[in-house]
Amino acid sequence: MSKPKNIVLGVSGSIAAHKAIDLASLLTKAGCEVDVVLTRDAQQFVKPLPFQTLTRRSVITSLYDEGENGVAHVQAADRTDLLLVAPATANTLAKLALGLADDALGCVALALRSEAKLLVAPAMNGKMWRHPATEANVATLRERGAEFIGPDKGLLSCGYEGIGRLWPVDGIAIHALNLLGVERVDD
Repeated sequence: MSKPKNIVLGVSGSIAAHKAIDLASLLTKAGCEVDVVLTRDAQQFVKPLPFQTLTRRSVITSLYDEGENGVAHVQAADRTDLLLVAPATANTLAKLALGLADDALGCVALALRSEAKLLVAPAMNGKMWRHPATEANVATLRERGAEFIGPDKGLLSCGYEGIGRLWPVDGIAIHALNLLGVERVDD
């Protein structure tokens, strides 16, 4: 039997952060080891407990969290096969494109093994998604090998209709598992 794939699920401060709980559950049910990193802003929408319960793993919430043998975010980056950022806000995309390391998610992204993949699922207001700065950040990340899924169209939390919704969680999970060559396990 092969070693389970490891996914770092980075959750940023979007109203769609609650959907990442279902995403963590799906990926765990598929046999992956899921390490969750919650940004400070994500913690305004979701708490670590549901992620800890579903993944049976500690949740990284700070640069200063300790792992088994050192700094948790570096250990997570060392073992991951895929960094999945879902939802990814405009701010998070900018930080990733600039290589900022002012939080645990940014540090994981910078410390990834060269073999690890990056999958990004944006969620934000449509005006923010179509802003030239965001478009430039997406282009930069794609040039570096990042893959994107979404955003989707529909009613946004701000009341606007249009692009910016988080891609459906099932679709994100399937795409992530396909990138890793893992077959999905249904309920």
